[in-house]
Amino acid sequence: MKRKLLLISNSTMAGEAYLGWPQKYIQDFLAAENVKKVTFVPFAGVGLSTEGLKASYDLYTKRVSEVFIKLGFEVTSVHEVSDPVALVNESESIAVGGGNTFHLVSEMQNTGIMDAIKKRAFDGMPYMGWSAGSNVACPTLMTTNDMPIIEPPSFNCMGLIPFQINPHYLDSNPEGHGGETREQRIDEFLVVNRHMKVLGLREASMLYVSDDNIKLLGSRDARLFSFGSKPQEFESGSELSFLL
Repeated sequence: MKRKLLLISNSTMAGEAYLGWPQKYIQDFLAAENVKKVTFVPFAGVGLSTEGLKASYDLYTKRVSEVFIKLGFEVTSVHEVSDPVALVNESESIAVGGGNTFHLVSEMQNTGIMDAIKKRAFDGMPYMGWSAGSNVACPTLMTTNDMPIIEPPSFNCMGLIPFQINPHYLDSNPEGHGGETREQRIDEFLVVNRHMKVLGLREASMLYVSDDNIKLLGSRDARLFSFGSKPQEFESGSELSFLL
């Protein structure tokens, strides 16, 4: 199956510049596919401006463009054009930013770009996403960490991979917090969705998918959850192609 995906847990580590830690991976990923232009999807960036969504998308696009231009890539956002589906259909590559997954899915479905990106990605167009942008590569948004600030038409996403990702995966709760751990939340999902697997992607980790192969990249291990089994740990550099 043709696909080139870079699915990143998080954009920024504490104390680093925006998109600091994954820059080399992003540059290598796009350069390997001879990409010069990147189409950006900013719809997860809801609260970046008090002036409304358009202003938030503008700020988000500017922030991403500043990084990508330094890496040698030109950025156009889907919110800047009158026909975003046509833009996707003509794109060399797609980058989907993090933020609120529910709002991202709602806008991707309502504009029609969800189906358009899915088709292009399965034709081999390079796709990258971080945080919410990784969630939408999964079959559903149901393993996001985000608050449902809007109800999308469906929880269904692109299914570019057949398993779920939980980005920003944490092994424990913050001190003094008495609620469920992330592991308990994932176990709840698996009780209802027993056929599915969930990969907990810790920050500073990502998945590189090339056709029918997956490799875990970055500096952190990942944790795989399956119903009825103990979680499995996989070191950075591990081949995870069995998940496909």
